[in-house]
Amino acid sequence: VQLQAFGGGLVQAGDSLRLSCAASGRTFSSSARGWFRRAPGKEREFVAAISWRGGSTTYADSVKGRFTISRDNAKNTVYLQMNSLIPEDTAVYFCTGADVGIATMNSALYRYWGRGTLVTVSS
Repeated sequence: VQLQAFGGGLVQAGDSLRLSCAASGRTFSSSARGWFRRAPGKEREFVAAISWRGGSTTYADSVKGRFTISRDNAKNTVYLQMNSLIPEDTAVYFCTGADVGIATMNSALYRYWGRGTLVTVSS
């Protein structure tokens, strides 16, 4: 099973980026998907999650109102639209796939992890 995230890069504060994560080797249409991130010198933290059909989402308080998670089960892909980026959003972003269908911020429920894509936001 492989999860490959795309879309990271260097942007300025206030800009937008859209991350995508394609999965292969396993269908995640019945599984929750999530995004986590690790900022330089910090612990990994939850960003956003979406339930298996996309009907339920949950976000970290730090990104609520700025980030939107979505999914396309036909493409086995999850997205993270990031608007109004701030320097504190600088991190490596990891996409994940869970063994459960509910949107959860519990990292222990996500068995599958991608390698991550770097997002750098300059001030």
